[in-house]
Amino acid sequence: MTAVTQAPVRRVHTGKVTQGRVIKSEWIKFRTLRSSRWSLIAGVGAMIAIALLFSLAMKSHYPHMSAARQKEVDPVADPMRGVFLGQLAVGVLGVMMITGEYTTGMIRASLAAAPKRLPVLWAKALVFTVVAWTVMTITAFVCFFLAQSIFSSIHLNKSLSDPGVLRAVFGEGLYLTVVGLLGVALGAIIRSTAGAIAALFGILLVLPVLGEVLNLTSWGDHVNPYLPSNAGQQVMALTTTSPDMKPWPGFLLFLGYAVVAMAAAAFLLKKRDA
Repeated sequence: MTAVTQAPVRRVHTGKVTQGRVIKSEWIKFRTLRSSRWSLIAGVGAMIAIALLFSLAMKSHYPHMSAARQKEVDPVADPMRGVFLGQLAVGVLGVMMITGEYTTGMIRASLAAAPKRLPVLWAKALVFTVVAWTVMTITAFVCFFLAQSIFSSIHLNKSLSDPGVLRAVFGEGLYLTVVGLLGVALGAIIRSTAGAIAALFGILLVLPVLGEVLNLTSWGDHVNPYLPSNAGQQVMALTTTSPDMKPWPGFLLFLGYAVVAMAAAAFLLKKRDA
């Protein structure tokens, strides 16, 4: 008698484009690009290096400072100044999430595979958000614990349970993630790496400088707290630096800017040729 063997059941793929498959595709693109890894490594390395340098320098000079100067030392915010370099790396990475495809022409293949187009933008934004938030939040906590371990020898260290500290450290990861999302949106709007990077850092770095000019007039107090980076950075401050903008309302306003930019990017992606 001949034994009858049952053929293995194979999963049949319908070939239908789903949001999940587009997300998987964008994740493969992200993790296989060397520029993604190097941008994240540069951001993480810069933040940790600055936290280490500031902490060691402060530990060395603190005993020799005047009493007035010692009161100005912030053992949480000062080591976190690496966030200003971190935002360069994360912002560039956000821009390149989409402009890289416009540069190589791969965007045509991506949009041909997902004709509705918007799933591609949502997938890029989701992959970037998860990766950037995870990496930058972990980095912020590493910087915090590294700095506090150094400050403990001069009894200047803070704990996460101290008022505002957990929010400030956690907020650093949130702020950097939204910076990168703003970069993704500007990349989709401008479709040029150089142009989108210039626009992003014009918004984050040049606008606050121009806003300082307004401080010479009565308009300053009514405009400066609501500029994107000024509002977003409130979430990282231990004490409120603006009487008109509290930490979480400031962060939500910053997030609102990114949502508006992402909506504009979605509209243009649907309307324009690739």
